[in-house]
Amino acid sequence: MLTTMKTGYVILVMSAVLLGTSWGNYGAVPPKPPCRPGFSENFYTVFVSRDILQGQSILKDTMVSSGRVKFDSCQENEAVGFESSDPSFSVRMDGSIYTEQDVSSLAEPVQFMVTARSVPDTRIWETTVKLALAGGTVPPPTAQIAWEDAQQPSVILFPAHRGTSSGGLRRQRRDWVIPPINVPENSRGPFPQMLVSIRSDQDREIQIRYSITGVGADQPPNEVFRIDPVAGKMFVTKPLDREERSSYHLRAHAVDMNGNKVENPIDLYIYVIDMNDNRPEFKNQVYNGSVDEGSKPGSYVMKMTANDADDDTTANGMVRYRILSQTPLSPIPNMFTINSETGDIVTVAAGLDREKVSQYTIIVQATDMEGNLNFGLSNTATAIISVTDVNDNPPEMTVKTFSGEVPENRINVVVANMTVIDKDQPHSPNWNAVYRIVSGDPSGHFTIHTDPVTNDGMVTVVKPVDYELNRAFMLTVVVSNQAHLADGIESSPLSTAGVTISVVDVNEPPAFHSNPKSIRFEEGVPPRTTLGTFTANDPDRFMQQIVRYSKLTDPANWLNINASNGLIVSTAVLDRESIYVKNNIYEATFLASDNGSPPASGTGTLQIYLIDVNDNAPVLLPKEAQVCERINTNSINITAADADVDPNVGPFIFELPVFPSTVRRNWTISRLNGDYAQLSLRIQYLESGVYDVPVIVSDSGNPPLSNRSIIKVKVCHCDENKECTTIGAVAAAGLGTGAIIAILICIIILLTMVLLFVVWMKRREKERQTKQLLIDPEDDVRDNILKYDEEGGGEEDQDYDLSQLQQPESLDHIISKPPGVRRVDERPVVPESQYPIRPVVPHPGDIGDFINEGLRAADNDPTAPPYDSLLVFDYEGSGSTAGSVSSLNSSSTGDQDYDYLNDWGPRFKKLADMYGGGEDD
Repeated sequence: MLTTMKTGYVILVMSAVLLGTSWGNYGAVPPKPPCRPGFSENFYTVFVSRDILQGQSILKDTMVSSGRVKFDSCQENEAVGFESSDPSFSVRMDGSIYTEQDVSSLAEPVQFMVTARSVPDTRIWETTVKLALAGGTVPPPTAQIAWEDAQQPSVILFPAHRGTSSGGLRRQRRDWVIPPINVPENSRGPFPQMLVSIRSDQDREIQIRYSITGVGADQPPNEVFRIDPVAGKMFVTKPLDREERSSYHLRAHAVDMNGNKVENPIDLYIYVIDMNDNRPEFKNQVYNGSVDEGSKPGSYVMKMTANDADDDTTANGMVRYRILSQTPLSPIPNMFTINSETGDIVTVAAGLDREKVSQYTIIVQATDMEGNLNFGLSNTATAIISVTDVNDNPPEMTVKTFSGEVPENRINVVVANMTVIDKDQPHSPNWNAVYRIVSGDPSGHFTIHTDPVTNDGMVTVVKPVDYELNRAFMLTVVVSNQAHLADGIESSPLSTAGVTISVVDVNEPPAFHSNPKSIRFEEGVPPRTTLGTFTANDPDRFMQQIVRYSKLTDPANWLNINASNGLIVSTAVLDRESIYVKNNIYEATFLASDNGSPPASGTGTLQIYLIDVNDNAPVLLPKEAQVCERINTNSINITAADADVDPNVGPFIFELPVFPSTVRRNWTISRLNGDYAQLSLRIQYLESGVYDVPVIVSDSGNPPLSNRSIIKVKVCHCDENKECTTIGAVAAAGLGTGAIIAILICIIILLTMVLLFVVWMKRREKERQTKQLLIDPEDDVRDNILKYDEEGGGEEDQDYDLSQLQQPESLDHIISKPPGVRRVDERPVVPESQYPIRPVVPHPGDIGDFINEGLRAADNDPTAPPYDSLLVFDYEGSGSTAGSVSSLNSSSTGDQDYDYLNDWGPRFKKLADMYGGGEDD
């Protein structure tokens, strides 16, 4: 069909024509076929108007098809994307085909493949689109496509060529649309199996060689198809598998013997026809689902799906589901049904009860060929459906009345245990019981805790009960679940029960009326004074018991209590100033005990507040003082201390006694304030010494108390700062002039002895160091090895210049220095001492004298090392002034005679034995 619009605008019309062999449908065709996702046709032919080639070009983004490539996804919300194998064209979401680049002409047909991809499950559908010239005449017999029956392969002729026109131009015939070649998968052969024969109309004139290219020919997988290069017969070499590859795109070529192209290539599309060779496969063999008990019919349970690798656009891949069996069959054999197309399992009937059946096992069968059991392939899977619990069973008390007992004055004890029955899922909110006391406990003595394991209610005492007030309790308890009951379920009347709790009487200790009890008395209460009674009551009114009293604590042992009536009597004087009285209060504790079984006792505290009386005279402070011997130089500040409290303390009155008369003649007291006074000299001068000055101090009590105290005053000679000097202090201490002189002489003698001792120690140390230079016979270096036990840190630890320690080659720089100035490492420039000369012929008796004389000379020689210098040992440097010792050897062949060593005494005996050839030789 050709459609035209306004001049200059052409809309191409897409004619959907399905060419090729139609395969039969296995299975019965339903009255209303189900939706099959995919393209409506396997091959689309689009004829382009001839007018578009008359000097015009198809511009970019020009719509090629006014229609669309029809695709049905069978799901409204499923996203499908389209792709074109030819980059010159694109397919939009609505199936419209557009050009992507300039197309100048359609002199030759254009054929490409359109692929549809499903986004959720990545399924793929393919179709072929071919653009050809519209309005052409019927092709001549030389350019035709001949199709035989199913046993006769087709013969495809290349388009024929006309001769040149009068203008010298050659016009080539248009290609026919080559329909796809359909090959069934899993063919049994024999192979190779011929598919089609390709011929060129020039094979009568020249020899033609045919070839094919593309995937399956010269591209992997190679050699699936091959062609006879001479006869042009194309074969398939092995069975095809549609699930591995559903289509092939090949190109047929015709060349002469020299390899020159004779014909334009022909596109060959080979489609693998699906066969039902795959069973539906469930992803899992066991599926788990759940449904609430009591669900209504039609309630969704779960979904089961099976995938078939065959073409799902044909009956081969269309899967249908059905339930084979249900276990158990209660309450009816068909409690569930499954949607044959979607695999959704729903309930059919009511009656799901978890307490009767908690789980169902269903065998589901999936069959392809649209469920045709005669031709379709099947597979099975198991669905395990758990019936989930809902709170449709309220808890029920096992009995109507529970009982228990509780001792009085006890808490946190379980007094009764309540049991319930609940058929719901154990240890779930539908099963967990919650207990409430609704009556019988207005004071809140009890509470009920739920045992998480047994679900029992434990009645617990949280507030002590008194037998004398309540002998029994009648509680009303209601039980419910932690979760609310399901809709339509009414609470059972058995969820309420009564609890009878008896209170057990126990022997309670007596209790004092007021604890602690306070009484007030003035201090100084004499012994055997009645202070009052301290009694207790026995709370056990229904027991005839006797209470006895005893003293528990009495720190000062001042009190006594009558065992029968609790009368308290003093046993000593109550003194507020006692160390046992704190903040004017004296405390004592008493014990009240009954004769019950077992006996019980209670304690009470008695607090006696002692009121102060003026029974303590003030005491003068300080006891000792110091004053200068001159008047008006300094004074003594005095005060008083009183053990009483206000008003029996200050202000104090200070005065000097009349007798002896010297007190008032030498001293005077002046009042500073209520608590302080000042004692000073009355006369101009008082000889240094220690004086006992009596002072009378009186408090402000009623009546007042007085005390005559003595203060020792040291009168001394003072300096200009009005402070006692050392001599004055000594004199003030009562020492005479002779005693002072004797003390000074003793101090001088002691200092002299210390000085002499220090001088003697230094001299002894010097002598000890001098004697260390003498060598003991045992330490003679000639017969011994000396170990110094000193290891240096190594040259890496020496960061100083060792060249400064080398022996100088010349002493000129030392001689040129001024006298008295030298380096610490220089040898003193003084006349050297004369050492004794050893006699030519040594005498054994002279060796000792000779060594001693040499030592004395070395001690007195200032030039003999070690002088004030730095000594370096074991250092080998350059420029040594010593000669070479390489000529020395240990050969014993010399002519040296060492026999004279025997004459040097016992000290050289070992050396004489080694070198002199003694008696052993």
